[in-house]
Amino acid sequence: MPVLVLTNTGSDTCTLQGWPGVSFVGGGNGTQLGAAADRDDTGSHTLVTLAPGAAAHVPMRIANAQNYDAAACNPAPADGLRVYPSGQKDSLFVSASGLTACRSDVQHLLSVQAVQPGAS
Repeated sequence: MPVLVLTNTGSDTCTLQGWPGVSFVGGGNGTQLGAAADRDDTGSHTLVTLAPGAAAHVPMRIANAQNYDAAACNPAPADGLRVYPSGQKDSLFVSASGLTACRSDVQHLLSVQAVQPGAS
């Protein structure tokens, strides 16, 4: 299972709790591709405290766009992921190669679990 690692790059302690917003982006300009990630409620969602330099992780699932009908999916290469850390209104861009998204928001290719302590 892939994981998304969030690191506190600031000089103050911060906290995270819950599920980040995650979506594929592409087109070289950050355009969202398809549906945002679904929230996987199966695990705990405790408060995670991060000292400066400390990390937390988010377990994810990424379905293969090629498993869906091409006409319904409208596949496109993704440049990476847009991530809204839990409770934040500003997003981060995570560059990733080799990802294919569906332009259609009918197929839900991404799901995320709650933020967990540690890098993974």
